[in-house]
Amino acid sequence: MKTQLDYAYGWERSRPDARWLVQPMGGGRIRAFTWREGLDEARRMAAYLASLELPRPSQIAIFAKNNAWWILADLAIWMSGHVSVPLYPTLTAETIRQILEHSESRLIFIGKLDGLPAMEPGIPDTLPRIVMPLAPATRGEPWADIVARTAPVEGQPSRQPDELATIIYTSGSTGVPKGVMHSFRTMTAAYEALMQTLEVRVEDRMLSYLPLAHAFERWILETGTLVAGFEVFFAESLETFVDDLRRARPTLFVSVPRLWQKFQSGVFEKVPPDKLERLLRIPILSYFVKRKILRGLGLDAVRFAGSGSAPIAPELLAWYRRLGLELLEGYGMTENFSLSHASRPGEVRVGYVGRPYDVCEQRITEEGEVLVRSPGTMLGYFKAPELTAEVLTPDGWLRTGDRGEIDEMGRLRITGRVKELFKTSKGKYVAPAPIENRLLEHPDLEQACVSGHGRPQPFGLVVLAPAARSRAKAQDGRERLQAALREHLAAVNGALDPHEQLEFLAVSTDEWTIENGMLTPTLKLRRAAIEERYAPRVDEWYAAGQPIVWV
Repeated sequence: MKTQLDYAYGWERSRPDARWLVQPMGGGRIRAFTWREGLDEARRMAAYLASLELPRPSQIAIFAKNNAWWILADLAIWMSGHVSVPLYPTLTAETIRQILEHSESRLIFIGKLDGLPAMEPGIPDTLPRIVMPLAPATRGEPWADIVARTAPVEGQPSRQPDELATIIYTSGSTGVPKGVMHSFRTMTAAYEALMQTLEVRVEDRMLSYLPLAHAFERWILETGTLVAGFEVFFAESLETFVDDLRRARPTLFVSVPRLWQKFQSGVFEKVPPDKLERLLRIPILSYFVKRKILRGLGLDAVRFAGSGSAPIAPELLAWYRRLGLELLEGYGMTENFSLSHASRPGEVRVGYVGRPYDVCEQRITEEGEVLVRSPGTMLGYFKAPELTAEVLTPDGWLRTGDRGEIDEMGRLRITGRVKELFKTSKGKYVAPAPIENRLLEHPDLEQACVSGHGRPQPFGLVVLAPAARSRAKAQDGRERLQAALREHLAAVNGALDPHEQLEFLAVSTDEWTIENGMLTPTLKLRRAAIEERYAPRVDEWYAAGQPIVWV
């Protein structure tokens, strides 16, 4: 079986001068690596790592936002016989230290980061550092100096498919991060299955912006470019994101529901929904309007578009489909390197994440939990055999922790987390995720969290979309919003069982973000943190007896 290194050497031989990695350098400057140039830097860094004579294999950490040198560092770590340990670029100092110590990392690459001074105390003073280009000012051996003075490793340093390649620490919506161990085989097999399903080609293009420290981007993009050979563009910043998209004009684009919603909100800020609806009803004009919107977003060249990480509102799927962009939903976990389920073109069913990949199996337990068996399943949790035994059955099934249902075509619908169910004071269980999806069908809402453990009825915490936040600043705008949300709440409750119906909506204009601790690095809700933040107000909200309360 070929590993990522084997594939990379193949592109180095067959397409040495083809453009591979396109990196913004700031101020409008771009640095583009060919396969020859990229592999040359990785080889030089691998030679330097080998010269340090660390025990093989040793764990080496990568702490950076997405950039070209992130991938080159990963290749260098593998070439030199070691194991990569990615760190999310938004972690607290405490979590950074915890991961570095637990993983027994012997060296750390530090790269492009925001807010390093607050995070740096988590890096032990005794840990050797290599500072990549675009990194903020910090101590350590500069990448450029090492590459300039070190001769490249020659030949094709190889690794066995079943060797440990990486330890990915889960972002974790609760609890302590766990180190998920993946081999070269689990990573490569996972992408080869995707490649067969979507017919990924060397001519494709992708934009890298979802965290490379997460299994999903390592699968869809890093392993993807190494296996399929396509070109990768990197995003420079949030402020330049749409410009980055336009420069890349990706043919494959995958995002999370929150970003798809932000794209829609951005369109609505320029063209109000009612006006856009009228334009889309005019047959001849409709085509040009759709193309203009997609071109403005940089998505006009997309062959396959996807959404993952969390459920997406059906109304949002329908809106993009009307523009000519069929969003394919997918489902997977760090523990199976994202290889599990995906929608196929023409088979999309709203609310379902699709069928298992051809090499995957699925089943539902009597308790309603989804179990998956696939070639991407992890080796286990690092230094945690008891935790491994809790999620991996002796015959190789992975307990996902998700509840689900399977339709007649084998498509899976996720109905909530096994542990997310909460019980009201009436003894009834409530699954929050489906209700949150219904709430987010309203264009003025961007985020939602349903809570109410131990209460007679659940309630909804919601965050307004940017345009709605602006309108809420004026008294008349807030009153209109309140009336619209009251109507939306009534419609949502009308579709729910009595024990699920929401007592009220608590409406916030403050966004939940990674930085304020309300979201994981992969933009999932940290339910415990959100509930803790608003806990002092909940009694007051119930006592108010109003359908809409303002946070």
